[in-house]
Amino acid sequence: MKITMIGAGYVGLVSGACFADIGHDVICVDRDETKLDALRAGSIPIYEPGLDQIVTENVRADRLSFSADLEASVQGADAVFIAVGTPSRAGDGLADLTHVYTVARTLAPMLADGTIVVTKSTVPVGTGDEIEHLIRSGNPTADIAVVSNPEFLREGSAIADFKEPDRIVIGTDDVNARGVMRDLYAPLGLDKDRILMTGRRTAELTKYAANSFLAMKVTYINEIADLCEKVGADVLDVAQGIGMDNRIGRKFLNAGPGIGGSCFPKDTLALVRTAHDADSPMRLVETTVTINDQRKRSISKKVIRGCGGSVRGKTIAVLGLTFKPDTDDVRESPALPLIRALQDAGARIRAFDPEGTEQARDLLSNVTYCDDAYHAAEGTDAVVIVTEWAIFRNLDLTRLKEAMATPVMVDLRNIQNPDVVRMAGFSYHGVGRGESGDGLSPLLVQAAE
Repeated sequence: MKITMIGAGYVGLVSGACFADIGHDVICVDRDETKLDALRAGSIPIYEPGLDQIVTENVRADRLSFSADLEASVQGADAVFIAVGTPSRAGDGLADLTHVYTVARTLAPMLADGTIVVTKSTVPVGTGDEIEHLIRSGNPTADIAVVSNPEFLREGSAIADFKEPDRIVIGTDDVNARGVMRDLYAPLGLDKDRILMTGRRTAELTKYAANSFLAMKVTYINEIADLCEKVGADVLDVAQGIGMDNRIGRKFLNAGPGIGGSCFPKDTLALVRTAHDADSPMRLVETTVTINDQRKRSISKKVIRGCGGSVRGKTIAVLGLTFKPDTDDVRESPALPLIRALQDAGARIRAFDPEGTEQARDLLSNVTYCDDAYHAAEGTDAVVIVTEWAIFRNLDLTRLKEAMATPVMVDLRNIQNPDVVRMAGFSYHGVGRGESGDGLSPLLVQAAE
């Protein structure tokens, strides 16, 4: 089948490349000629494991191409995907649909009968109705269906998520459109129970509901971690204990410095605003947004406590700048407010990230960027692990300690073994690890006294 993917950003490029890789002919359309030239030359503007190989192979096989000519690209297309950005709108937090609606207006007169327009961008409930209205206003006689097909790609594992998805959600009541969408995904060989056919508004809401639920789950275990520190419990064991309940599950129960990335913060805020507009406020999600915003800066207090109560005049090594491993995305990364808070408290910052340094340079000032973890640790008073990159799980602790002025480790992802780190001569501080000295709850100690 022939697919036109409008938008060669993260979602559009990954989806387009993967559709090509399973046998479809795909044209990715973007206005940025520089980006398109780079893509044609095999230079990928984002870091996503395996994406460069898929793009290169499918360009060579003539299944994947890139163009700035929208009108020529949509001719003969079986499906036209809208995969442009929907950032949070300044002022109210709703998704900014400017690009989506501009595409719909521009696209309308170019569409032929039978074309399926598919919204891949994350959009609020009812956006598909407006897209359909704009297209029908611009092309009243064309027989066109508008479908919602939200993406559920995780940065760092997006290719596997596309090819082996937990589910594919397709929102439309149009019988022909359902058939086309089934055919598009047929090469994946999915069981019927992994394809959800539903209404368009339901599909749109499903995306926001899923991300918000996961955000609440992370926020919940972060609050449990805080309680663990107060009462002398270990959040890793608590998470395992509740995660063994299959009604809860183990995923997204890793305590840390807060939620980051381009999806969870934006989508939770958009759902809150949508719910308010519908006079159906979502208090749990509202609280999740508030707690997460506060946590990303307040986590600096743990670093300051680990440094003896003050970081003024001290040098801190920050390991990890991206919001998660296997990506170069620093959007809403907890590392950014943490670094700013430490700087405000008088600390000097040295930092290392395998992929996110260039992106962080544009957002942070007065940071010394280093070539590796050991370079970052040179002469520092503490090392702080912010992102759980695999290379930070396997640090040479002897080498790390020798590079530092004071061997303090603050592990905000709990990826190190506290006993091993302490045996190596470090003062170790994790998140929710019951750091009460003798393991007794501080509350019980107070009661005994």
